[in-house]
Amino acid sequence: MESDKIEKLIEKYFEATTTVAEEETIRAYFSQADVAAHLEQYAPMFRYFSDAKEEKYTKNLPLDTIAKVTKKRFPYRWLSVAAAGLIMFGIYFGNRYQEQQEAEYAYQETKKALDLLAQNFNRGTEKVAYLNQFEETKQKIYNVK
Repeated sequence: MESDKIEKLIEKYFEATTTVAEEETIRAYFSQADVAAHLEQYAPMFRYFSDAKEEKYTKNLPLDTIAKVTKKRFPYRWLSVAAAGLIMFGIYFGNRYQEQQEAEYAYQETKKALDLLAQNFNRGTEKVAYLNQFEETKQKIYNVK
C-alpha cells in the first residue's frame, strides 16, 4: 500500500506538481533501508538530494580583496553609452550607403536597358534604309517606262 502511495507521489514529482510535504515524504521513504525493489532505481537520486541539502560551503571569503577589485573596475556605464552611439552612427550611415548603392544599381540597369533599346533602334533604321533604297529603285523602274 505504501509503495502505491510512493509511486503516485513520484509521478507527481516528475510532473512537478508535488508539495513540499509530499517531497519530504518521498525523501523520508528513500532514506530508509527497506525500499521496494521496483523503486530502487529512484533511491540514489533522492538520497543525493538529501545529501546535497546538507552540504555547506565552509571556505572563508576574503572580503577586502573583493572591495579592491570593485574599486579598480572600469566604468562600464560609459562603455555602453559609447557602444549605443556607435551602433546609431553605423545604422544612420549604413542606411545612407545602402540607398546610394540602390540608386547606383538602378542607374546602371536603366543605362543597360536604354543601350539595348538604342542598338535595336539602330538595327531597325538600317532596315528602313534598305527599304528607302528599294523604293528609289522601284520608282526608277516605273518612271522609266
